[in-house]
Amino acid sequence: MLEKLYDRCLELARHKFSKPFLAFISFIESSFFPVPPDVMIVPMVLAKKENFIKIFLIATLFSVLGGILGYFLGSMFLEFSMSIIEFYNYEDKVFVLQDKLSNKTGVVFWIGTLFLAGFTPLPYKVFTITSGFIGFNIYLFILISLISRGLRFFIVSYLSMKFGDKFEILLKKEGFKLFTIIGIILVIIFLGIYFYLR
Repeated sequence: MLEKLYDRCLELARHKFSKPFLAFISFIESSFFPVPPDVMIVPMVLAKKENFIKIFLIATLFSVLGGILGYFLGSMFLEFSMSIIEFYNYEDKVFVLQDKLSNKTGVVFWIGTLFLAGFTPLPYKVFTITSGFIGFNIYLFILISLISRGLRFFIVSYLSMKFGDKFEILLKKEGFKLFTIIGIILVIIFLGIYFYLR
């Protein structure tokens, strides 16, 4: 089923209304849909390289809006939200996270976790829902989402424009590893700066 959804998203990327479809996929992916917007971003940029900025902005804006929806699902519709979290097998981790947010270190931990969820191929929707469930600061949530999602989609759009098919092949083969490594390095840098300035 997941493969069919991927194929359908690829078809939408070639549609004449690909940008509205990208906005829609970016929005629902942040709260429940399993296919990431990157699947559409790459072929859309390859088809019209001059639009890479517009494509990255659409994906970022609607992904963050979808993340806000996920946040409110987590804060107001617990049973429905938990069914989504269970689908991704993250239910045990959600309850562990509540204890970690009881102090300042826990908040810093969640900021790093949320950034990684938005930047790497982790299921971002699980963390948007969990943010609402644990009552994480909504303004900080939006800021971290904008940074992490924006950075990720800009990199995908820019490198697709710059290197074309070569980057698409790399993304398919090593995308998970590549973004995970970069994300962890960025979080380590952030934590280093944070603890240095304390």
